[in-house]
Amino acid sequence: MNNEGYLLQVKNLSKSFPGVRALNGVSADFSAGSVHALIGENGAGKSTLMKCLFGIYEPDSGEIILEGKKVHFNNSREALDSGISMIHQELLPIPFRSTMENLWLGRFPKRRFGPIRLIDHKKMYDDTVALFKDLEMDILPKTWVRELSVSKVQSLEIAKAVSQKSKVIIMDEPTSSLTEHEVTQLFGIIRRLRSEGVLIIYISHKIEEILAIADMVSIMRDGAHVGTYRSKDLTTDKIIQYMVGRDLTNRFPPATNIPGAVVLEVTHLTSASSHSFNDVSFNVRKGEIFGIGGLVGAQRTELVESLFGLRPVAGGQIFINGREVTIKSPTHAKNHKIALVTEERRVTGIIPMRSVKDNMILANLKKYAGSFGLLDEQQGERDVLENIKALKVKTPSSRTLIRDLSGGNQQKVLFARWLLTEPEILILDEPTRGIDVGAKFEIYNIIIDLAKQGKCVIMISSEMPELLGVSNRIMVMCGGKVTGILEGKETTQEEIMRLAAKFM
Repeated sequence: MNNEGYLLQVKNLSKSFPGVRALNGVSADFSAGSVHALIGENGAGKSTLMKCLFGIYEPDSGEIILEGKKVHFNNSREALDSGISMIHQELLPIPFRSTMENLWLGRFPKRRFGPIRLIDHKKMYDDTVALFKDLEMDILPKTWVRELSVSKVQSLEIAKAVSQKSKVIIMDEPTSSLTEHEVTQLFGIIRRLRSEGVLIIYISHKIEEILAIADMVSIMRDGAHVGTYRSKDLTTDKIIQYMVGRDLTNRFPPATNIPGAVVLEVTHLTSASSHSFNDVSFNVRKGEIFGIGGLVGAQRTELVESLFGLRPVAGGQIFINGREVTIKSPTHAKNHKIALVTEERRVTGIIPMRSVKDNMILANLKKYAGSFGLLDEQQGERDVLENIKALKVKTPSSRTLIRDLSGGNQQKVLFARWLLTEPEILILDEPTRGIDVGAKFEIYNIIIDLAKQGKCVIMISSEMPELLGVSNRIMVMCGGKVTGILEGKETTQEEIMRLAAKFM
């Protein structure tokens, strides 16, 4: 421990990615035996800061001081060896291995068999049973992880972090997939760890949750540290004010689209999954940009994926131009003139080893089917070049591999892919994630132009200024439910945040 009594300190930490300054000179102090919450909007830099602490990212500048000594982690293994563990927001277990194998991966107990050291499966089993019993977790050691619910996988990750016996445990949105009972259980574990002198760094969007469990709260905005406060001195309104205080002027082009008659109407739509959205109703008008806001776990993506036929629903109705439709697959959705640009561009969007042209025509191959089932290359090339020009895609040629384009230009190619299907309803899930400010402005122009052409545009965004700057109306979700539908030009970031945290 250093002379100031802090277990962990970061000083002037900065980190940049192409086109994005994720951390800008962040400094913060963390005490042993405390729960120190970190809160901010999506993209505020919380997870980037923690990944620097855990050795996943190397900071561009600044210092990390652990127990009074400057440390530098080249990887997460070195961080673990120094007593820092992390529960990641993105769960990446090994699905075809047992829970106990996932739990002790990389540190299996061993026993000697002559000159050979073998995995001691009995000890691993016994240690797993003891750990799950101690944490009151209803998980069986030999169950394959692929058979667990998402909340059980989340609980498994929590057990893994506790089993490391770390001095610092970073929890990045640990309750995003937990049931109410499991959240209560987790809070009991956190309080016990705190009493044993462990520092818990707790990242969450859930304000009431933070006020209930945290001793100290650090607030981040746009990659910078706004301030650190005692939780007992904060209120929900104060936190919201600190989180969203920023100027919106001149960041968005003027929205000159004029919404018309209702085209899409959704009534009482309920997911087939009990942990997803429930009883959702809304409508979208011709030429409207309909924003959907909410925090992590709001089930926004799950909702629009159901509209596109990627997820089953248990009930509710979908009407297009007054006629009820059934959408059970993306093919059904495309037949009803619905298109979806997915959230994860690199995972579910682009095919990196294929050309701009191949990526652009992918959703509309039937249009280019020539004789004997071969592609009509000339027609495809004409359409691709037309869209490259219309959307101002910066690429050496249509044959350039899409992986060689910037994120903003990759996103434009995905827009073009779905525009070639001639949709009437275009769903955009986080359309500007991971692209620079200049490219964002161009994307906003494209969205507004599409609305002016009469398209219904549904836009999910985790950036409240973006929702306010582009949307005609904004539907806010929390915990799978609609908490309000607001007029985009008449509401505020604070009102959106209150609705986004309404049921938390």
